[in-house]
Amino acid sequence: MNYFNHQFHTFDSGLRLITIPMEGTRTVTVLVLVGTGSKYETKNINGISHFLEHMMFKGTEKRPGALDISRQLDIIGAEYNAFTSKEYTGYYAKASSDKLDTVMDVIFDIFLNSKLDAKEIAMEKGVIAEEINMYRDTPSRYVSDLFEQLLYGDQPAGWDVAGEKEIIQKLERDDFVQYFNSHYVAGDTVVAVAGNINPEKIKEKTAEYFKNVRNGTKVSKLPVNEQQSEPATLIHWKETDQSHFNLGVRSYHMFDDRKYPLSILSTILGGGMSSRLFQEVREKRGLAYYIGSSSDEYTDTGFFMVRAGVDKNRTMDAIKVVIEELAKARDGGVSAKELQDAKDHINGGMALFLEHSDNVASAYASPILFENKVLTIEDKLAKINAVTLEDIGGVAKDIIKNDRLNLALIGPFKDPEPFKQILKIQ
Repeated sequence: MNYFNHQFHTFDSGLRLITIPMEGTRTVTVLVLVGTGSKYETKNINGISHFLEHMMFKGTEKRPGALDISRQLDIIGAEYNAFTSKEYTGYYAKASSDKLDTVMDVIFDIFLNSKLDAKEIAMEKGVIAEEINMYRDTPSRYVSDLFEQLLYGDQPAGWDVAGEKEIIQKLERDDFVQYFNSHYVAGDTVVAVAGNINPEKIKEKTAEYFKNVRNGTKVSKLPVNEQQSEPATLIHWKETDQSHFNLGVRSYHMFDDRKYPLSILSTILGGGMSSRLFQEVREKRGLAYYIGSSSDEYTDTGFFMVRAGVDKNRTMDAIKVVIEELAKARDGGVSAKELQDAKDHINGGMALFLEHSDNVASAYASPILFENKVLTIEDKLAKINAVTLEDIGGVAKDIIKNDRLNLALIGPFKDPEPFKQILKIQ
């Protein structure tokens, strides 16, 4: 199946543009993705990548205030937002295709011309603090931050993307200007436009908008130091009615093709209501409301993780069952039917995912940002569909090991010792 044609262009500045026409859609998405996030920060400015994302919607010369930006997008019925991760930051808007000019003008304007007003920065510190409070009051989300803290410790890979409130309060306008000018450069930026579009017109307009884009050399990040020789736990006490945990192992970075059999293994273990974990933990034992698994890849690290919200009085039982299921997958493998079912699940899910122009823009932009090449949907699915039982068996035996096990947990527990006792895979 052929999904989309695309056009990829690199401008003299180093800015990269990918356009993906989508037949039959009435929407268009403009996404600007830049290769920086919390892994590119130092301790004294931890959280600035995320904070800067907020500030980009606070005003430009053309649109002096936040309301001038939001009103122009709201009145055309656009969906718009921004996001910050450990290795990239993105800004996007999605609207009816006849509003493409407005969407491009607003998104490119905030990316290129944000004022970073000192008064707005001071005001936004309170907003950021409340966002941090919200995340930390949401155990099902916060436990994932704790899991990466457990994996990587006190280095950028282990820091919270949102930062710490004490550091946020000390940030000044000069910090933002310096970070903005040094990290938001043409050679580390990808523009992706997907939907009902004319690629040549997009290319012409993008060249005009970005003719004075900031140039500079991509700022490097510290290499991640990974060390583990035995199972590790992080127990965060909170008086909750439900325990939330992430249990996982170190795995592969995004350039390692073993991520494809790992994604299938993850689907088999926790990819839906018929998955092994859902059936064993929720349906057969009634231990959890939500349970699932995922594999996450960065440029230099990766991990496979099971996440669950379970009966606080039976937390130990749930963890034991998950460990048993991991051992079964490693030692007993998976069946040919499970493999084919997982491939069908991924292929079908991809078809649904690609109905939306924002998903398409994101799917094409990320490989360009990190690998400087187009990885088409067909390429991705071909790699998935080529996975064999032997590939999955090799990955399972490679990563499901005692010395790679990690458990982060939020719940009404203060003593980590009982959890250390059960965190063993035979």
